[in-house]
Amino acid sequence: MEPLRHVSNPGFGAVFFRRNLTQVRNEGGLWDESEKLYPHLNATPRSAPDLSWTFPSGAGVAFAHLEHEKTIYNWQGSQIPLICFDELTHFSAKQFWYMLSRNRSMCGVRPYVRATCNPDADSWVAEFISWWIDQETGIAIPGRSGVLRWFIRIGDTIIWADSPEELAHHVNPLTGEPIPPKSVTFIPAKLSDNALLLAADPGYLANLMAQPTVERERLLGGNWKIRPAAGLLFRRGWCEVVDAIPAGAKWARGWDLASTPKTESNDPDATAGTKIGKLPDGRYIVAHHVSGFLSPSGVETLIKNTAIQDGLGVYISLPQDPGQAGKSQIANLTKLLEGFDVHASPESGDKVTRFSAFSAQAEAGNVLVLRGAWNEAWFSSLEGFPDAKHDDDADSTSRAFAALLEDTFDENMWKRLAG
Repeated sequence: MEPLRHVSNPGFGAVFFRRNLTQVRNEGGLWDESEKLYPHLNATPRSAPDLSWTFPSGAGVAFAHLEHEKTIYNWQGSQIPLICFDELTHFSAKQFWYMLSRNRSMCGVRPYVRATCNPDADSWVAEFISWWIDQETGIAIPGRSGVLRWFIRIGDTIIWADSPEELAHHVNPLTGEPIPPKSVTFIPAKLSDNALLLAADPGYLANLMAQPTVERERLLGGNWKIRPAAGLLFRRGWCEVVDAIPAGAKWARGWDLASTPKTESNDPDATAGTKIGKLPDGRYIVAHHVSGFLSPSGVETLIKNTAIQDGLGVYISLPQDPGQAGKSQIANLTKLLEGFDVHASPESGDKVTRFSAFSAQAEAGNVLVLRGAWNEAWFSSLEGFPDAKHDDDADSTSRAFAALLEDTFDENMWKRLAG
C-alpha cells in the first residue's frame, strides 16, 4: 500500500524488489497482493516483459528482482522515488547501497526507501540496525522503536549521529560542502501485532511454534542474535529410546558420501548412512546408523552390504555432486544397487536448513530412536552440529528424513515394495 500515497502524481514511480522473480510471483506474495489492491484504483497491469502497474495519472509501480550481484547494473541511470525491499537480509550490502544511489526524484516526492526483513544474525542488516537491538538478548529495544538516527557513509564506513547537526563538520573534499546525511529508523513487529492475520489464520502461530529453536526465536521472538549452535538444533533428551520398532513403518536410508580414508595428516568427513522410518501415527524412528572412513571401494562395499541388510523395502537416497565425477559416481552406485529402490539428487540449501525439518520433529517429541551400539556416537555428533568439525552424520540424517517427505512416497509404491 505504501506507493498508493503518491499514485496521483504522474511522475511518480516505485519499484518493489525481491531477490529473485519466483519470490515475487509466489502464492500470496507481492504480485498476488497487488492484484487485490491496485484494480480498485483503476490501475492497469502488465506481466511482460516485466511485472508492473500503471495508474490513470501515469504513475507506475513495478516488481523486480536482483538475483545476481551484477543485476544492479540493469538499473544504471534510473530514477526511483520509492524503493521497497522485501526481505532485505536476502540482499547483499553492495546491492542495497548501489540501489540507494538510484533512489532519486524529479517528481516532487522526496525519495525514500522502505524495507522489511526477518532477523538474521549473520546479515549485514544486523550490524546496520544494531543501535535498535539489545546486543545481549538480540531483542529490539522498545524505547528505540521508530527513533530516527542520521548517518553519512564515507567509503565503507558509516558514521552515526542523533541529529544532522552532529554530522555537519564532515565535508565533501571536492566541494568543501557538508555531506548531506540520511535518516533511518527501525520499527520491530511481532506476530501479535498482526491481528488480521491471526484472525484469518489462527493456525499460523502453531506453524511458527513448530519450527526448530533457532527459526522459532527468529521468526516468532524477533531475535537478531541467535545463531545455529551446538545443542540448539538437537538434544538427545528430545528422543525416546525404544527397544522395538512399531509396526507399519515406511523406510528410507540417507547417505552422505566421502571417499578419503582417514590418516594422521588429514581428518575428513566419514561416509555415513542413516535409516529412518515414518510410523502410521506420524512419528519417526531412527533405526540404524553406520559410518566409516573408507576408500572409494570401501564406500561401495559399505553401501551394498547395508542395502542387503536393510532389504528391498527401503528407499535409498544418495547425494549427487555436480559435475561429471558426481554423475559417474552415482551411475556406478546405482548399477551396484541394481534391484533396490535407489534415488540420487543434488543437495539444495545450506546444511542447517536441511537439518531443520528433522530438528523440529525431534524437539516436538516425534522422533524415536531404536536402542543400539551406534546410539552414543550418533547422539553426540548431532548434538555438536553445526559447530562440530564433522557434519556427515547430520547430513545423512537430513537426507533420510527429506526422502520420507518426498512425493515418491505414495501408498502404491509402498504396496509394490511390500509385495
